[in-house]
Amino acid sequence: MEEAIRERFNEGILAEARGRYGIAPEQIKLLDGFESFMFEFTKNGRDYILRLGHSRRRTPELIHGEVDWINYLADGGAGVARAVLSDNGKLVEAIDDGRDGQFLATAFVKARGGSAWREGYWNERMFVNYGRLLGRIHHLSKSYQPANPAWKRPQWDDPLMQFASEIFLVADTAVLSHYQEVMAYLRSLPQDRDGYGMIHQDAHGGNFFIDEDYTITLFDFDDCVYGHFAYDLAMVLFYAITNAPDPAATARQLWPPFLRSYREENELHGRWLAEIPHFMKLREIDLYAQLLNIFGDKPSGSAWVDGFMHGRRQKIESGAPYLAFDFSE
Repeated sequence: MEEAIRERFNEGILAEARGRYGIAPEQIKLLDGFESFMFEFTKNGRDYILRLGHSRRRTPELIHGEVDWINYLADGGAGVARAVLSDNGKLVEAIDDGRDGQFLATAFVKARGGSAWREGYWNERMFVNYGRLLGRIHHLSKSYQPANPAWKRPQWDDPLMQFASEIFLVADTAVLSHYQEVMAYLRSLPQDRDGYGMIHQDAHGGNFFIDEDYTITLFDFDDCVYGHFAYDLAMVLFYAITNAPDPAATARQLWPPFLRSYREENELHGRWLAEIPHFMKLREIDLYAQLLNIFGDKPSGSAWVDGFMHGRRQKIESGAPYLAFDFSE
């Protein structure tokens, strides 16, 4: 989170947000948040999530576009955490920060269940439902139109939504060259209705909960953009295999059931599956650049981060695919 945003937040902002949603002080608690202030609250016996973002990072129009798409998906039967109205009947509440900016409050139904990473759930059964959910989302995306044209979300390569990898890699010319190559290639791909539309862009296991019946509820749509459906699929496999003892074996186990169930909800031409290695490469370099910017060359204290970063620069420079695998299976 930007320090400029963090320093503008205070108890008065939170009190105003509580008032807009009718939340009692004793019914709200702070959660961990990376780009926004996140809270869990209870109201009328139900659990919700309150997010306080800032206009320095996302405009009110972008937030409206996000929640408009979320509720469109929910209305279409997709397993997503629906946005809910404030006591004023608004999906987005703007709260002045006293310094020419606004905190933008949104609330969502809390997803049922718990982390997908907990023991016993990361298996083929989960990936069947995972594929079905993303297939449903992409199928619905083909017909989506924002309720207000001003709420239209950006394209995937809009500088507003990028991770500034070119800035982070300015001193690393070899990796930067690979990044620019993959960006140029992906920009050359067609943007037809069958392969391109609104995508989550960050649908990894940290952004959904799963309950005891293996029902998945996806959340955190903050990065949603117009992009290639194949990128969402690449993201799934990228995080499923990263730091796995045998990435290829993990892919052979989880990808076929995921793809079969995805195709039950949405037909994606096989030519797009052939592009998945390029989308995985984009995520590899983006993530490398982000983590390098945060931690430098020093250990992060996270086994997952350090495992991913170990030898990563050399792997990117070699031009090797992130995963050698036949995605058409």
